[in-house]
Amino acid sequence: MNNSTMDLFERLRNGETITAGDPQAYRMREVSYATIKLLNQMNSSGDPVEIRNFLEQITGSEIDESTTVFTPLYINYGKDIKIGKNVFINFDCTFLGLGGITIEDNVMLAPKVSLLSEGHPVSPENRHSLMVGRILIKKNAWIGANVTILPGVTIGENSIVAAGAVVSKDVPDNTIVGGIPAKIIKTIE
Repeated sequence: MNNSTMDLFERLRNGETITAGDPQAYRMREVSYATIKLLNQMNSSGDPVEIRNFLEQITGSEIDESTTVFTPLYINYGKDIKIGKNVFINFDCTFLGLGGITIEDNVMLAPKVSLLSEGHPVSPENRHSLMVGRILIKKNAWIGANVTILPGVTIGENSIVAAGAVVSKDVPDNTIVGGIPAKIIKTIE
């Protein structure tokens, strides 16, 4: 099967850049609007069981009862978002998930964390194309308030990302990073 007939979401999972003129590009907006309908209901709820149920519908996968989500949470596409056990997602986080996001067990996300698995090319003539890169946050990581994690980044196990950081490169295990762009501050002993 050539790329023009392969399913759009399979192509995204394979890391393909989707051009603005792609015949299936409209599907990204369709699924985003369907997700927004569920998000509006989820974000209006104060019941943790109901919130998890809506999040399961959005992601198409089970959300363990040990996982806590404080709404509002914003997601454009959830079917390639995987959330582990005992995860804490604080208020006002944003997940752009077309490139895929995996949050492993025991991860903590502070308020206003943005996980952006999507971006656009630099060149003006291609800027309306969509580039993707899977985000992986490994076990026991702590992501501080107002952190932005960009496409293709892996946050190492037990690592900490300091508040306000913009992470554009992988973070090794057992490391504290901070700043814009994020740089290693110290190693956790």
